[in-house]
Amino acid sequence: MSDEPLQTESPEQPPSKSQRKREAGALQALGERLVALPAATLAGMPLDGELREAVALARRIKARGGRRRQLQYIGKLMRQRDTTAIQAALADLDRGRQAEARRQRELEALRDRLIEMGDAALGEVIERHPDVDRQQLRQLIRQARRDQAAGKAAGPRALFRHLRALEED
Repeated sequence: MSDEPLQTESPEQPPSKSQRKREAGALQALGERLVALPAATLAGMPLDGELREAVALARRIKARGGRRRQLQYIGKLMRQRDTTAIQAALADLDRGRQAEARRQRELEALRDRLIEMGDAALGEVIERHPDVDRQQLRQLIRQARRDQAAGKAAGPRALFRHLRALEED
């Protein structure tokens, strides 16, 4: 007997049935994400005509079984195409959403520091936005403190909106 292991598999074997099912499921999930996108966002996706029509039809179908079959059809169409451009567009969309969420959290933290520390944290806002109306900002901070002490959300919300408007300008 020889000490060499038996080679039963060739190095260039096709993917297993399980692997093909996982890939098909991933493409169907990608199709579901496309169906769930808002119409304006979907319009900017790199889809060909047949795939765009299938996604539009899936958006209109309300019956559960029919929608499931249409999603499977979208998955079949996706298997016949190169989906790297679609995946890249969805990844860009996700990164944009994550950046927006991070920006919102930073503004909320700044708002909380302004309410808690007052003029000590005001310098940070003035440094970022030298042309800010300081008197209006101080009034918003005072109102936010009063409302927060009273258990109201209007003052902190108004301060947050003002900070967001400063960042957008």
